[in-house]
Amino acid sequence: MFVRNTWYVAAWADELADKPLARRVCDEAVVMFRDKSGKAAAIADRCCHRGTPLSLGEIVDGGLQCGYHGMVFDGMGKCVHIPGQEKIPQSASVPAYPLVERDHFLWIWMGEATNADPARIPDVSYHNDPRWPERHGRLAIAGSYLLMIDNLMDLTHVGYVHRRTVGGNPAQHVDARMTVAPTQDGLHFTRWMLNSPPPPTYVKAYGFKGGIDRWQDFEWLAPSNVRQWNGAKDAGTGAYEGNREGGFQFRVFHALTPETETSCNYFFATANGWAPHDDAALDLFFRESRETFVEDKEIVERQQARLSEFGEDWLVDIVSDATRIRMRRFLNQMLDNERRLAAE
Repeated sequence: MFVRNTWYVAAWADELADKPLARRVCDEAVVMFRDKSGKAAAIADRCCHRGTPLSLGEIVDGGLQCGYHGMVFDGMGKCVHIPGQEKIPQSASVPAYPLVERDHFLWIWMGEATNADPARIPDVSYHNDPRWPERHGRLAIAGSYLLMIDNLMDLTHVGYVHRRTVGGNPAQHVDARMTVAPTQDGLHFTRWMLNSPPPPTYVKAYGFKGGIDRWQDFEWLAPSNVRQWNGAKDAGTGAYEGNREGGFQFRVFHALTPETETSCNYFFATANGWAPHDDAALDLFFRESRETFVEDKEIVERQQARLSEFGEDWLVDIVSDATRIRMRRFLNQMLDNERRLAAE
């Protein structure tokens, strides 16, 4: 169900302050904390003494102190202090997970630690670019991360689910001009809606008054991240011919981190490329975007409830599933490769 030899977003970096943070990733209980120097670490959320969640403890000199009997664990999961006992058993440790802080994220590796190459972390370095200031958030989803990725791969739903925000006329999304191409890391697809009515969010954020040429540029980075670059300009002003400069532009990063087989954490960030020095514009667009993502959450959670009840064998694919099907095939190949390596 889960690809483990990959980097997942475990948290936003600013979620980790002076207290431990508990998360479940790939159905494993993890606790993250910053030591007294500020370095972030991730270890199993269970004390090796009596199994108490370490997330109930506190950060002290030396690491994370269990809140039950006071044993202290460092960022590598090794016990470094036992109250009232000088000798520490060699077996007094818990699993540790590679954790990298980059581009405002904390990235975790749930597979074989020796394979954890930071060079494989998705590039979201524009989060550090003042020309693309970002706002970010997280939603807990009572649905599989696969369903959330499916949702991003088939954007014909936008006209129906997101009428109040980024949707608009469903026909313009169903009939969008679309190209799809495989990449080394997943899939890249672009959709164009020419001379289309601007959706409510676009009007609020940019003030469009007439038809727009609108593009959606998505890059799925297997297994669970999507880089998105969207934009719009007044119809007929050259965007489709290659001149995307100016107009309304924004970037969104989506990270869907599996929690269990039927739940996930949805990390998202919106970056403002049309008015980078306007905090009010950035805040407005983030609120509108978050409302869009909440609409997705509501749909996917109800979808998950039905699939948990009835399974998936009875489902029927339609034309708009083409990109989603290619995504699932790519992902299934990743899972097969990982199972094969584990069996060798």
